[in-house]
Amino acid sequence: MVSPPHEAMHRIFQHDPGLFSRVSRFLGVDIPTPVKATALPTDLTETNPVERRVDTLLRFETAEQGPFLLAIEAQGRKHPDKPASWAYYTAYLWSKYRLPTALLVVCQDHATAKWAQQSVSCGPPQMPTLTLRPMVAGPHNMPVITDPEEARADLALASLAAITHAAEPVVDAILKALSTALRDEPKDIASPLIEFTAQGLVKNPAKHLWRNLVAVDLSFYTSYLAEEVREKVRKEVREEVQREVREEARVKDRAEDILFVLEQRGLDISDDVRSRITDCTDPELLRLWLARALAAPKAEKVFEDA
Repeated sequence: MVSPPHEAMHRIFQHDPGLFSRVSRFLGVDIPTPVKATALPTDLTETNPVERRVDTLLRFETAEQGPFLLAIEAQGRKHPDKPASWAYYTAYLWSKYRLPTALLVVCQDHATAKWAQQSVSCGPPQMPTLTLRPMVAGPHNMPVITDPEEARADLALASLAAITHAAEPVVDAILKALSTALRDEPKDIASPLIEFTAQGLVKNPAKHLWRNLVAVDLSFYTSYLAEEVREKVRKEVREEVQREVREEARVKDRAEDILFVLEQRGLDISDDVRSRITDCTDPELLRLWLARALAAPKAEKVFEDA
């Protein structure tokens, strides 16, 4: 089953195809800003029964270099079969579209990123034949955007920064900057980025912070994520009210127990004693008074040293 982080890591490029040209500078390559970007079918299945599907496939048109294809793969962990699949994707796309084809792998942890960016050749050492050199975006090279103004300047990049740093301590600061930047954005701009970020964080503790930020800073948001947060808050409020009601009932019962013991022992209970007992809200103090009421010679004695 495809996980939400997997979907977020590649679908954000479908949402904003131009994001790749802005990300490329962090990958050590210079990709011109596209004048046009088109999402292509991701199904790479041939006539044989083996189904092969790339995560995201984009066609870019550039004024300087002409058109090229970008295959984007989200990778959550090391997998020995993946390099062969990636080599197949790029070779097949090159053959089918007759266009230069690049591969971008997006990761969320340093170990997977380091593994993914290794060159792999399909032939023996002396005859490499076809060599795969993926570009890799991950916590090792994606920017740490903690300034709301910087996040506002490129919201998609800030969202990708949060996704790729999802397991890093710095993600909290990135999320706070992103939520602040999204606060004044129109719903049609903010909503998809809120969802991508939520999907990318779903397996990490930072998801709780993002839920709270969405509920507080982005209160206009009405997706399942925001409703989940608000329902959680409502539930917590209900539980707190119920605890308070139970505590009040427990205090009232204990005060009545003290008066009952004093009455059963035939002691005179003045109005001041009665009021002091019934007005007390400290359950531990009432417990002490109840113990003293069992042996006190006078009702007033229950308060001694209290």
